[in-house]
Amino acid sequence: MPYREVDPEIFQLIALERDRQQQSLSLIASENIVSKSVLLAVGSELTNKYAEGYPGRRYYGGCEFHDQVENLAIERAKKIFGVDHANVQPHCGSNANIAAMYSLAKTGDTILAMSLDQGGHLTHGSPVNFSGRFFKVVSYGVTREQETIDYDTVSELALHHEPKIIIAGASAYSRTLDFAQFSKIAKSCGAYLLVDMAHIAGLIAASVHPSPAPYADIITTTTHKTLRGPRGGMILCKDEFKKSVDSWVFPGFQGGPLMHEIAGKAVCFKEAMEPDFVVYQANVIKNARRLAMRLKDNGLRLVSGGTDNHLLLVDLSSVGLTGKEAETSLGDIGIVANKNKIPFDEKPATITSGIRLGTPSITTRGMGEDEMDQIGDIIAMCLKGVGHKSVLREKILQLARKFVA
Repeated sequence: MPYREVDPEIFQLIALERDRQQQSLSLIASENIVSKSVLLAVGSELTNKYAEGYPGRRYYGGCEFHDQVENLAIERAKKIFGVDHANVQPHCGSNANIAAMYSLAKTGDTILAMSLDQGGHLTHGSPVNFSGRFFKVVSYGVTREQETIDYDTVSELALHHEPKIIIAGASAYSRTLDFAQFSKIAKSCGAYLLVDMAHIAGLIAASVHPSPAPYADIITTTTHKTLRGPRGGMILCKDEFKKSVDSWVFPGFQGGPLMHEIAGKAVCFKEAMEPDFVVYQANVIKNARRLAMRLKDNGLRLVSGGTDNHLLLVDLSSVGLTGKEAETSLGDIGIVANKNKIPFDEKPATITSGIRLGTPSITTRGMGEDEMDQIGDIIAMCLKGVGHKSVLREKILQLARKFVA
């Protein structure tokens, strides 16, 4: 029986989602578009097998090919990022972070990390997350003037609170992270350095952003953002943390690995070794900078004045909108973005004063600086209420049809 007839409701919804993606532009910084090869791996027969344990040490028989798949993923990850060990089993970035934290600390220990409302991440100490519930959290942020990390303040906090772990990484920070400086601060107070590079992993793989590998004790990441792989997580570490990391992933926080996803990770790692991947990542940054410049030319204020990476934050106060309103308004014309708090935002996370924009997905579709100018103008017109939404929607449709996902 044709697969579409097995569950027509689900396959109709999948078709509708495919149409939505192809008829709109995703400017969500944490989204990307995987290759057909990754899709095939993730949808393969590897999903049929239980493979608890690690290669050569499984709790089920029949894992000989799964061992080879996982070993390929591990070796490719190690080569790309220049690390001693890779654990490719975490189902997501959150799972990777909890395993990494417990590899370095215990419940009740102090961690120093970037505040969520200043650009950090939910799993870096938010009180509603495991990280904020299981650990004592001290937060650092950005300056009011430059809206960038003040490493002197980070150092002062570290020396005063003596954290067990310092976390470097963010979900809404548009400037280059200084891993060498974070490492120096960690050593000054006897802390471990944990780097969450989820957002910038692809940039790091292509050497267009400094690597944390020479400095971090443990590195965590997702594989589905700039790295352009399947949805999942990964932990990279020095040899001395290998045993602890592996035991906290399994059996510490997870059971059987998702072998079809690990195969997809292996494929995306292979793709990341190709020369055109370096070109792609350079274009991601080039497009983000061009989009930032065009938005500024249109009178919009950007947090920290611009970007060094794949994302930018727009302060909407000048156009009198909330992030929630802007997200809805842009969605009406086919631009998918997300509301986001800006530093020192007085509005709640459900409303916000800003939006976050990213270029990974539209760059994957083949768009360049000319398209960034067009998109920047359309965003500005939409946010300022200039022009009819139907006209703006048609402009986005034309771009989407020209650059098919």
